[in-house]
Amino acid sequence: MKHNKLFLLGVYLFLSLRIGVVQGQNLNNQRIDGYKGIWFTLGQFSEFGDKYSGGLGTYTAKHIPLAIYAPEVQKTFFVYGGIAEGRPSDADKPNRKSKDYGNYLLCMVGCFDHKTQTVSKPVVVHDKNGVFDPHDNPSIAMDDKGYIWVFVSGRGTGRPGYIYRGEKPYNIDRFDSIYSGEMTYPQPKYIPGKGFLYLFTKYQGVRLLYFNTSADGRKWAEDQQLVAIKRKEDRYGGHYQISGQTGNKIGFFYNWHPNGNVDLRTNIYYMQTTDFGKTWTTVDGKSLSIPITEVDNPTMVREFFSKGENVYIKDIAYDKSGHPVALYVSGTGYQPGPQNGLKKWAVIYWNGKEWINREITTSDHNYDTGSLWVEDKVWTVIGPTENGPQPWGGGGEIVIWKSYDKGDTWLKYKQVTRNSTLNHNYVRKVAHGVDPFLYFWADGDPNKISKSELYFGDSQGHTWKLPYRMSSDQQSPEAVKLEE
Repeated sequence: MKHNKLFLLGVYLFLSLRIGVVQGQNLNNQRIDGYKGIWFTLGQFSEFGDKYSGGLGTYTAKHIPLAIYAPEVQKTFFVYGGIAEGRPSDADKPNRKSKDYGNYLLCMVGCFDHKTQTVSKPVVVHDKNGVFDPHDNPSIAMDDKGYIWVFVSGRGTGRPGYIYRGEKPYNIDRFDSIYSGEMTYPQPKYIPGKGFLYLFTKYQGVRLLYFNTSADGRKWAEDQQLVAIKRKEDRYGGHYQISGQTGNKIGFFYNWHPNGNVDLRTNIYYMQTTDFGKTWTTVDGKSLSIPITEVDNPTMVREFFSKGENVYIKDIAYDKSGHPVALYVSGTGYQPGPQNGLKKWAVIYWNGKEWINREITTSDHNYDTGSLWVEDKVWTVIGPTENGPQPWGGGGEIVIWKSYDKGDTWLKYKQVTRNSTLNHNYVRKVAHGVDPFLYFWADGDPNKISKSELYFGDSQGHTWKLPYRMSSDQQSPEAVKLEE
């Protein structure tokens, strides 16, 4: 483990020094010959490895959504953080040729055709040109005319975010740059007839929550601050959020960072709008004054701070009555390893009168990340809840969990991956998704730099691997047989 830590630290320092230095031909609107996920290390080590690292092509949980299904053309469009060459060893070659694009981040878009059961070669929407950090991964949206929009995350004021639109409806061949500005963790929502309501984060010493709106995606209203909690005794605050949409209702759960420390993230809050951001309310419709600035405020869902528990909110869904449900992971300590114990997976939901909290299972890492579906009689969670080949590292083996009583009890329905060589993580659902491309994720080794491949799966746990190398413009994914 000590040697792994030293190796990862060396890689991290090398990549950090090369951010903004690597130069080469801009790859925007070019096709890449396969689906190659980015590998990344945060570089924050303790006895049991990095705080998080591995295959992070579908990272973060705060990039929402990463995929969307278009029933008009029976296609799933999806974005991810990719690379061009796919040779992890290129990352430590200091003398690259200009044509060797290496291992830095490319914001990619792909398309799965449900009629032909094939994927097209992915397209580079935005070439990050030397940025290795998947915090800059993209998210996706689709307007009522079928145009695909890609929202590329920035990082503070030093790296701006970008908004792109496809040149043709339901098509990923080319994208035009539409807008650039300060925005991190992009979460665009589109309401037909109204336009975009865009939730995002700004770094102002800490992470603060904002939104703005646009009728056409080109002209945007002034940014409005939503949440900026800070106690009197703290110098800083900060938040992460996860958002969802049902009809005209757009809502989000968020947490709080005491004194700006993301490693103490705690508490769960919820707020929503049904009138395109003109007013924001609590879950039961009480009007709010924004920005929210107090720790104890009307949007509080569940308090964890007094118990010394961290909270990592993972996903959101709405039931048929329009009531919100959150998936989250909680536990003590931010560092991986047995000293901080296992992490609890749970759902918390509004039943029309009160918030109900129910545990699902446990796993061994705060950054184990999955997705949530809420249907009439079945609730489903899919995520890496079983130990993988790299224990105490981010990710593991993927499992489908189901509840037939609105989250009160949970059944291990099927283990999706088994006897893997690399950990699987960041299982992300498709907005309005249908089988077989209902969710997708990436694999990777959290202990050392590795190849990272992308996968997708259906409701029954059948999985396919996206082609890492493609010899034709359209290619069938490889069915993955579950090893018993």
